[in-house]
Amino acid sequence: MPTSDPAEYEIVLRADTSWLGLELKGIWHYRDLLQLLGCRDFASRYKQTVLGPLWFILQPLLMTVVFTVIFGHVAELPTDGLPPMLFYLCGQLGWNYFAANFNSNSATLVSNAGLFSKVYFPRLVVPLSSVISNLFAFFIQIATFACFYVSFKTGTASVDFGMRWQAIFLPLVLLQTAVLSLGVGLLMSSLTAKYRDLTHVSGLIIQVWMYATPVIFPLSKFPQKWQWVVALNPMTSIVEAFRFMLLGSGTVHSNHLICSVSITLLAFTAGLLAFGKVEKTFVDTI
Repeated sequence: MPTSDPAEYEIVLRADTSWLGLELKGIWHYRDLLQLLGCRDFASRYKQTVLGPLWFILQPLLMTVVFTVIFGHVAELPTDGLPPMLFYLCGQLGWNYFAANFNSNSATLVSNAGLFSKVYFPRLVVPLSSVISNLFAFFIQIATFACFYVSFKTGTASVDFGMRWQAIFLPLVLLQTAVLSLGVGLLMSSLTAKYRDLTHVSGLIIQVWMYATPVIFPLSKFPQKWQWVVALNPMTSIVEAFRFMLLGSGTVHSNHLICSVSITLLAFTAGLLAFGKVEKTFVDTI
């Protein structure tokens, strides 16, 4: 009777020599778990709810109505000549995806301590699964935006707006949003693992960050000589890029994009380093 090759069952123990210690190669071996956790996160988020995934549509629509009434009509903030509904809906596309990833990953180590202490797998699989599952919500919201876009495009002849050919680069902007949110989320998760009271601060951080991002106001509202200050926020270029590509109106400069991408890479690297250091000893200290 043929026997299996013993090499197939050989387990090699060796010192951790990777520069991050995150076992990045192991993520590919656990890709089935990554897919399973991603689907679980999406399914469980609105399980046993009345409206279910419709909340992905209702939430940005309700926020858009609030923004339109308060900031569009009461505060009379400019919208770069765009219909307020489209302006706020488009501004929320990139921001909502970023905020969802940040909220999901800002306490990854603490919220999954029980799972991490029972079974081994690369810990980075959990935050990556959140980034992937939140893509489903993004696609639902961009489909909602497309419906309003067609409605305004066919019914509003007095307003000049339209999609630009640069929209082909939308996946790259979405990728940057995912990388930035993952890096910041990992960094916050590493901090909350040591300082648990920071879990109460993450919600405040994301709220303040939104008002520092041109979600409810255009970057063009600021004098040109001071726009670089707002552009230090990496989400500024991302939100403006969404509006520029999808609506043809937005303040996008090459130096702002370079600054945004550079800060994104720095945040991602810092998050990986911090997460790689903390996750090695986190289970031993809970």
